[in-house]
Amino acid sequence: MPYPICETCGTQFSESSAPPAQCPICEDERQYVGWNGQRWTTHESLAQRYTLKFEDDAGVLGIGLSPDFAINQRMVYLQTGAGNILWESLALVTDDAVAALRARGGVDLIAISHPHFYASMVEWSQALGGVPIYVHQADREWVQRPSPLIRYWSGDELTLSDDVSLIRCGGHFTGSTALHWRRGGERGDALFPGDALQVVSDRRHVTFMYSYPNYIPMKPADVRAMRERVARYGFEDVYGYTWGRNIIGGGRDAVDASFDRYFKAIAD
Repeated sequence: MPYPICETCGTQFSESSAPPAQCPICEDERQYVGWNGQRWTTHESLAQRYTLKFEDDAGVLGIGLSPDFAINQRMVYLQTGAGNILWESLALVTDDAVAALRARGGVDLIAISHPHFYASMVEWSQALGGVPIYVHQADREWVQRPSPLIRYWSGDELTLSDDVSLIRCGGHFTGSTALHWRRGGERGDALFPGDALQVVSDRRHVTFMYSYPNYIPMKPADVRAMRERVARYGFEDVYGYTWGRNIIGGGRDAVDASFDRYFKAIAD
């Protein structure tokens, strides 16, 4: 089976003669196996049933599958001092999407927040000319399609340029990463935290969960460590993992208030 893709989480696996017996990402307690059992698809099959949409999402260019597929994350295209970045990945790559990105100046690198969003990251890199994919070393065991295109980084911070940094938040996964972008000007700085700090439905707070679908809270020690790691970064906006899950304006205060609310909720 050419590069099987899990239908529940959207992760693409290495090429094999038959699909894997299970998806380790979905078998993990942070995720789940679909109610109809483990099912697989291929990139070619997805291309027959889905398209990619490009839409503005609170001032950044978002890209996602239509109709919804798997976890339904959207990736964003950021034109920064570190080059043109794709933040996160999707299960499907199309020629039209690649052409549209090239028309905007191309892509220089891909950065991923955590294993639930690895999707078809190697497929995307290859389609874009072999751009590097930044993944935290602590989550290397979760990569299901190894590739020399993946650049594993370590530590709590990776500075990509004067305006872009990757921050290891931890908690959700050991290597869970946020991207901080010093945009400057009227737009203000922005934080893209993946699921490390997930923007909740009221869009005035974030939450901290070890597992979101299975409602397993994050350990207090991990939340404290995360708070320390992001403390020195200012930001006005927080862009969540999917469409519209954003805090626009007052992001730093909203995150600080969310940390306070979490520790108050778990207090004796």
